[in-house]
Amino acid sequence: MREELITSGRLNPNVDPYLEIWHWQIPLYLFLGGLAAGILFFASLYVILGKENEYRGAVRRAPIIVPFILMIGLGALFLDLRHKLFFWQLYTTIKLESPMSWGAWTLMAITPISIIWVAIHIQEYFPGWEWKNVILRDLNAFFLKNKVGLAWVTIVLSVILGIYTGILFSAFNARPLWNTSILGPLFLTSGLSAGAAAIILFAQSKKEKVVFAKIDIMLIVIELFLIIHMFMGFRASTQVQIDAADMFLGGAYTAPFWIFVVVLGMIVPAILELMELRHKKIPVYIPVVLVLFGSLMLRFIISYAGQMSRWLY
Repeated sequence: MREELITSGRLNPNVDPYLEIWHWQIPLYLFLGGLAAGILFFASLYVILGKENEYRGAVRRAPIIVPFILMIGLGALFLDLRHKLFFWQLYTTIKLESPMSWGAWTLMAITPISIIWVAIHIQEYFPGWEWKNVILRDLNAFFLKNKVGLAWVTIVLSVILGIYTGILFSAFNARPLWNTSILGPLFLTSGLSAGAAAIILFAQSKKEKVVFAKIDIMLIVIELFLIIHMFMGFRASTQVQIDAADMFLGGAYTAPFWIFVVVLGMIVPAILELMELRHKKIPVYIPVVLVLFGSLMLRFIISYAGQMSRWLY
């Protein structure tokens, strides 16, 4: 007979409970925030470059969805709050070392800016539109006159919003999977890719669709590089981070991540966009939907898997 000495009650099942801290609201909000950041980035970029008329879909048409997706994202964030009546306390202080503070203030700034951006381009959808109120008419003229300045503010805020969605995770040192500086650039690149894909649906010319298809392919390649680099970093790190990486390299999240995020969300749409660039007949919405799906699944899987990774075993 073999005897074993149990030195820790942690060997018993359910001694260390799995506490689900963040539910579906957070990854949904992070996806919508990244998508909004991507669209606003390209809209403001082409204004700054003086190519607004060449890329009307990116500058004037696609941003119309941004205020709505930001409001849906903020609604999801509000649902996640435990003490909903005290959300205003986020705006009573500024903490530069806190990702939550950066996100709260950035969202407060970029949401009205996105509404202003849509308002000054409202005639793109309603050619006969005229502002009846004198104050609104004067404000519209002011922002049109200073559109380049508005674009500079927008592009800075969009980059902060896009990268913040990843930094929000990486700031949690207690979760080994999240504790990597790669998540900020990865989520920013993913948001830009989603934004570029969405703009393809609003493109007003063949040239514009081709340009954003090429941009999206380039961003997908960068995403794949960052993902590979992230797992290489984990495998060369401490045991807990090796274990975190193993969830995607043979563990519970292997199939969902590599099938939904990498294959369906990156490789397949990149191939379809390459085929389209070679004049093959590909329905434009298929790669767009796949890219958006992959971007959404990236945040859901990283969110849920990160909550399962831990330091104590």
